[in-house]
Amino acid sequence: MLAKFPPNLRWVVKAAFAIFLFLVLVGTTYQGVATALERRELERPGRFVDVGGHQLHIHCLGQGLPTVVLEAAAGGMSAAWGWVQPEVARVTRVCSYDRAWLGWSEGGDDEYSAARTLEELHTLLTNANEQGPFVLVGHELGATVVRDFAFRFGSETAAVIFVQEPGARTDLFVRWWPWLARVGVLRALGTLSNQAASLPRESGNAMRIFLHRPDHLARASREALRADAPEPGTSLPVVDSSIPVMALTTVSGGRPAMLATREQAAPITQVVRDTVLRLRDQPSAFATP
Repeated sequence: MLAKFPPNLRWVVKAAFAIFLFLVLVGTTYQGVATALERRELERPGRFVDVGGHQLHIHCLGQGLPTVVLEAAAGGMSAAWGWVQPEVARVTRVCSYDRAWLGWSEGGDDEYSAARTLEELHTLLTNANEQGPFVLVGHELGATVVRDFAFRFGSETAAVIFVQEPGARTDLFVRWWPWLARVGVLRALGTLSNQAASLPRESGNAMRIFLHRPDHLARASREALRADAPEPGTSLPVVDSSIPVMALTTVSGGRPAMLATREQAAPITQVVRDTVLRLRDQPSAFATP
């Protein structure tokens, strides 16, 4: 193919290709060394719980009922709730977790499935001996998960809080996240990890590290690509009218979406706390069949 080009142009093409390969090699090495060093400094909060063939990471704080369950946005993880979880823990028990293949969690089925995510969340809470009924808080894609949980396991649901991202659109480069991470581009530019800079120190550090990791970003990109569209052949379930449902709006400004600043998190934290206190004034809310 190069024979069709003039000799001078062939030399330029070969030189450009050699430089490209060199940069890919340097970037891949840089990514590998940096990831190895980060593994040493990254401390995992919480614990692992078996959900059938693999383990999910769950992190709980505080005491009291009802227990609040936090479900992150597409590509998010437990650390994304860094501003919300400690504040809610002042009044009740609150758990965040990492879906399969994200954060510290192990992987299960290779493909993202809303039904599989729902079943694994229920199994996780059961095997972790967390007591319901739960106040479910879902952000963006997480709102879909908690809506489905409330529909399927209504007797285990005390209230549902949706945190919506109006007008959110999938980033053009979402499909390329894992590949750009493998060659060190995302790490060098901070394209994704800079979004976590305003989280509390430990949470921000964890988010920054995982937003450089190809394994995390491979699943994150699949989730983000499906966050705006329901799965084929599915209809939207309706939450039982006896379950309190609240919807809040926030604009995180990017993908993966996260409540990165105290200002973004404060209204959500307040609504969750108010909901918990209101439910405590209704003993029937904790009655289980």
